[in-house]
Amino acid sequence: MPTTILPPVVPPPRRRPADLIYGADDRLPPATLGLLAVQHLATALALVAYLLAAARSAQLDTADTQSLLSVTLIGMALATAMQAWGGRMGAGRLLVHMPNPFMITFAAIAMQRHGMGGMATLTFVGGVVALAISPLMRRLRAVFPPTVAGVVVCFVGISLIGVSVRHALGLDAQGAIDGTSLAIAGVTLGAIVLCSVWGTRGVRLLALLIGIGAGAAMAAMLGQIHGGEALSRAPWMALPLIHPPDFSVTSDLLIAVGLIAVLSQLDTVGSVIMMEKIEDAEWRRADMRGIGRGVQANGLGDLLGSLLGGYPTAISSANIALCHATRSTARRIGLLAAAFMAAIAFLPQVTLALTLIPTAVLGAVELYAAAFLIVSGIELIASRAVDSRGIFTVGLSLCAGLAVMFIPAMPRQAPASMQLLVGSGFIVAGVAAIALNLFFRLGTARQVQRAFEPDGAPIGEQTIAFVERQGGAWGARRDVVQRAAMAALEAVDVLQQDGRRHLRGVRGMFDEFNFDIELLYDGPALTLPGKQGATLPCPPVDDLDDKGFDAAIEAAVARVSNTLVRHWADRVANGARGEERYLLLHFDH
Repeated sequence: MPTTILPPVVPPPRRRPADLIYGADDRLPPATLGLLAVQHLATALALVAYLLAAARSAQLDTADTQSLLSVTLIGMALATAMQAWGGRMGAGRLLVHMPNPFMITFAAIAMQRHGMGGMATLTFVGGVVALAISPLMRRLRAVFPPTVAGVVVCFVGISLIGVSVRHALGLDAQGAIDGTSLAIAGVTLGAIVLCSVWGTRGVRLLALLIGIGAGAAMAAMLGQIHGGEALSRAPWMALPLIHPPDFSVTSDLLIAVGLIAVLSQLDTVGSVIMMEKIEDAEWRRADMRGIGRGVQANGLGDLLGSLLGGYPTAISSANIALCHATRSTARRIGLLAAAFMAAIAFLPQVTLALTLIPTAVLGAVELYAAAFLIVSGIELIASRAVDSRGIFTVGLSLCAGLAVMFIPAMPRQAPASMQLLVGSGFIVAGVAAIALNLFFRLGTARQVQRAFEPDGAPIGEQTIAFVERQGGAWGARRDVVQRAAMAALEAVDVLQQDGRRHLRGVRGMFDEFNFDIELLYDGPALTLPGKQGATLPCPPVDDLDDKGFDAAIEAAVARVSNTLVRHWADRVANGARGEERYLLLHFDH
């Protein structure tokens, strides 16, 4: 049953997927709501491994690490609540925030150089950048098409492979595998997969939580959970320590963080799109207004969190994977999970216990998220028709990012002030994807006309080749290009049916919302039948002679072609420009 409290989802889904159990505006039974919120909470808390990695790199003591975790949880709770509430505050989706994995290196450097206040400054700068670009997201549609967002989402997953494998296998400096860690990670990941694939509806809802619990139980059996004494000495409730921003941070760090903030919003674009696709079986294009509000919520959460000394946050793709696995996207889940996060921030025993989660369990969760992200990025890229421009945009940007990952000595050739930037494969791949997309757009017209070659291939084949070539050059949705090609082929047959018209050429137009194909011809205007087919009834075949039978077959074929054109195109219309006539096939994009 829809809710009457939260602002409505804008735009509403065209068609709800049949397997979606709970949609964005649905009410849930209290028990189910609590279980799903706890599962999302557990998933987000498992990903505090990124924050712990930065703290260990910066050599923080236990007290500072616990304080950093507490204030970061408050920032995560604020951003998650704004995303779930929607309206003018956020995207209106179940988007749970986690510590930003791309800030680990830079946050560790800032804490080493400038202390906890330096790291808070990076969070502040990231929030300001996100707020600055959030109103511009509608104008940045051409800069952030699904192919570019897909590259970033895919590379996020690729970048998680190394750290997740090290955590899951317990690799040491020489690359040796720890058998105990392998067993714990195997049980965790195996339980998640078994529950997600073969579990009942109720089991699928709890797949990740069951996996984490199974991994923790395995770790306890193997004696891999330590720190019980420190946990018993911690108070039940306390206020976290606040470390305000220190604005003496060096410029190279600030520039790097600014770029990462922009690229992190590409991840936000991909995350919102993935949620839209989960909730809408007829998804067509990204809602840039909703994406802008999602970026705004991310910026506000970081800005407020930085005043407390919190670590930067980002949307948790593992939680999106959880939404996909449980087929539940209700925003109430996000609000309750945010409330739990905020409460845990004031419970030192719980935050300290989070630092005791076995690394192998976290590695299995990270592998699960990496697999989901890589496939989701590929799906985003494949959702658009890709020509040679798209191939080079996707391929070269991924090669650039992977080159930095595989050849770590290469960035050292850059000036010292740039090594932080070019040493990050995520930054290199994202910047390359944006730059190549803008470069290949040069010379790509939004309206193209081509004359048919009388001595060339059949006109139908020339028309299909034109539609597919231009659809790829414009990056149109693959399904729309396929429908346009089939409709245009049938329209050519209709125009050539009686031999009174001469096809001269084809014109294509595209503006992201509309994909139009015009067939240009000379001769009498085509009479378009109604949606029910021919205007005259077909006489019985037994009453026709051979000549009448042939004519009836031709008329039936014409009716079929007319019906197919109207079925595949969203709108069909005749028109004229002077003496030139055209048949317009319009497709919503």
